[in-house]
Parts: sequence; structure tokens; C-alpha cells
Amino acid sequence: MNATETTTMSAWRRETYGPADGVTRQTIPVPVPGRGEVVLRVLATGLNAGDVRLLLGDPLLVRPVFGLTKPKHPVRGMEVAGTVVAVGPDVVGAELGEDVVGELVGGGGLAEYVTVPAARLVPIPPDIEPGVAACLPVAGGTAWQALDLAEVGLRGGAAPRVLIIGASGGVGTFAVQLAALRGAEVWATCRDRNAPLVEHLGAVRTLDHRTAPLGGLPAEHFDAVIDIAGGMPLRELQRLVAPGGTVVLVTGDGGPVLGPVPRMIKAAFVSIGSRRVRPLAATPRPEVLAKLLELVAEGRISAVIEREYPFSEGAAALAHIEAGHTVGKVVVRGT
Repeated sequence: MNATETTTMSAWRRETYGPADGVTRQTIPVPVPGRGEVVLRVLATGLNAGDVRLLLGDPLLVRPVFGLTKPKHPVRGMEVAGTVVAVGPDVVGAELGEDVVGELVGGGGLAEYVTVPAARLVPIPPDIEPGVAACLPVAGGTAWQALDLAEVGLRGGAAPRVLIIGASGGVGTFAVQLAALRGAEVWATCRDRNAPLVEHLGAVRTLDHRTAPLGGLPAEHFDAVIDIAGGMPLRELQRLVAPGGTVVLVTGDGGPVLGPVPRMIKAAFVSIGSRRVRPLAATPRPEVLAKLLELVAEGRISAVIEREYPFSEGAAALAHIEAGHTVGKVVVRGT
């Protein structure tokens, strides 16, 4: 069934790998849903650092999956909230006219319409704005999975002490809130100008690891370290966790060819013993997304949105992410 009234749409595309200044607005056909898919009229798209990495084709290791010489998905945007306007065969749990949110593994959100597997979508509660919902699938989901991997709040007993490195970005702002909700004593690193925000979100102490090295922190002081910023020596991170504690590597930082793979291999070696270093490979988790929406609806967590762009400025939004130092999330509104 199809409720779209047009056959073409606008989308922000880049046909080759490269920076955001090469992204252009183009007119392309409206997608048709396949088996198990729906078409959404996009209401809002959340952008992430991962969108820029895929825009650049960085590292080269990802290109066999996402396009060897050019991107398979020329449209960026992995978090999307929208209205179901077309339903493909064998779709269960999504209805025409319903507002939903979900994650697009290959991208596609910077367009007026996009196809999404229905199984990845979650209904948006009526009291949550689409722009807020579009912040949750990747950023909120990654934060949730990182805390689960570190078993924060899952063991019982005394309140865990957690250090979140890189706490003012999209993933970090959710990680601070979720860790605090799980009863953790949250320490966090961020730039000094962002410390009031991070403390408001639930951190009891903040520091800037660029000016106050982590080597100044006491050894074995934390039950978990969530490294979102990257660039820290693994042994230094490992020194901070108590026996039985866990370091979770969220960042995909690394070299231009193999990306984080060498660091992941090293993490396996240094983990021999009682202080584990575990890379996170976050995946779409609709059940987690539903819980995040519930927490937002209850006012227990919130999306920190640094800036919203109209759809007409989609390339500028990507350029803003590419420039770095985004606080919280960047959202592009639908047409």
C-alpha cells in the first residue's frame, strides 16, 4: 500500500567519498518499499560522527562493505524519525500514518523519504518531538550498550564508580545520564566550557583530560571506564579500573587504513587478567530504543541538541559535524 503522492524527492547526496562541501541537493525517485520495509516521510534526522566517517570512506577498511570506490549509500543520516507513508509486503507492526523512529545502518536520512526495515522501527510517543526522537537510535543506543558491556548497574551491590571520557558529545551526554540513572557515581571528561552542562546531566566531577592528564587520577578508582573520545593509551585506561572492572572502547578512532582494528587486537592482549578492555560494536536494538523513548517521555533523560538545521541546509549540518567539537546532537528537520 502506498500513500505517497509524488514520484520524486530531494536528497542530500555525495556520489564519491570526500568532505561535506561536496554534498549537493539532488532530485531523485521516491524509494519503493521491499519485503518487510516501509517508506517514511522524514520528519527529522539525527547526525553523528559516524556519518562523517562514512562520508569520507574512513577508514579504508569499511569500503568493501559500504562501497569500494564510491559509497553504496550516497545519502547520509543514520537516525531518522518519520511518518509511515508506504508499506511493503509482509510488514508487521507498522501502519500508515504512524510516526516512528529507527536506525538506518547504511544511511539515507537526509532525504524527504527513506525506506527502513519495519523491524527496526519503534512508535514515537505523542508527547515526544520527532527531533528529539531522532537523537536516540545511534547516540542513545550506543551509550546504553556501552554501559551494558561494562555491566554498570547490572551487578547489584554498592554504587559503581564510572569514568566517561568524552562526555559532551551525542553518545557522551546520554552515557552520563544513563549511568547516573543506574545509580553510578559518574566522573566525566570534557572541555572546561562544557563542564556545567555535563554536571547538570549527572556527573559529580568533571575534568579536561587535555589539560589535566588522566595519569593524575588514582589507580583502580573506577569500576568502569567508557572511552568515547579515543586516543588514550590502553594501559593508562586499564590502570584506572579496579580488579574485575572493564574499559569499554566506544570510539572508532585509528589509522586511515585499518581504523580501530590494531587497537582492538591490542585490547585483547592487555585484557589477559582481571581488568578487561572491550571494544563495543553497537548494533540497532529496537527494544533499547523503546526503553530510551520511555525514559524521555518520563522526563528522566533528555536529548541535548546543540543545533537544528532546516532541510535546506543539510550540507551545512554535515559540515558542522565534520568540523568537530559538537556538544550533544545536531538535528536536521524534514521539509
